[in-house]
Amino acid sequence: MEISLRLKTIASMVDSCECVADIGTDHGYVPIYLVKNDICSKAIASDINKGPVEKAKINVKLEGLENKIQCRLGGGLTTIKSEEVQGIVIAGMGGNLIRDIIEDGIDVFKKAKFAVLQPVQNPEVLREYIYTKGYKIIDEELCIEDNKLYEIVKICYDRKTEDIDSIYYEIGKTLIEKRHALANRYIEMKIERYIKILENITEESESAKNRKLEVKSKIEKLEEMLECL
Repeated sequence: MEISLRLKTIASMVDSCECVADIGTDHGYVPIYLVKNDICSKAIASDINKGPVEKAKINVKLEGLENKIQCRLGGGLTTIKSEEVQGIVIAGMGGNLIRDIIEDGIDVFKKAKFAVLQPVQNPEVLREYIYTKGYKIIDEELCIEDNKLYEIVKICYDRKTEDIDSIYYEIGKTLIEKRHALANRYIEMKIERYIKILENITEESESAKNRKLEVKSKIEKLEEMLECL
């Protein structure tokens, strides 16, 4: 079974372990890939909607993995028992929703050894949550698929909060430190996004002026990062 570059990059960040849960599994591709490639012995493919769970069941059966992958119907981490899995994958959702899923299932989430998260919108919301709620960023990755850039964050719970410049909510600090091959393009895309936001702020109210200053500050910091790469 061939999977997309995005899913393959997510899977590459999963540690070898006994069992992984894929939350919002859709077709069950990630659990199937992980088990078939001996990255984990077992997996749980979980989704809040019946349609994706049924699709996952079909794909699991086609691969002959019914005894190694369980397909479960339910929201977020409600389908997972505490300490049942060592790893958690939550991909293809907004940063706000991923944060809420973690918070709603916090007891289960904290017991996992690692989690691989891939927000499709608002990654800055998710990173702020990670830094301020006692999580450690183990690694970060980028990949481009269909001309869209995806950010992937691997974390674990370590009870320590980190006071960090808020620009690193926007840009993964780990990606800059390891000079990721896509770092320049990554930052340029963020700058372009903020330039567009700045152009669309046409009001002259006090809040609009403050927003302009905030956006200009972010652009300046991002441009400085770009120069240092």
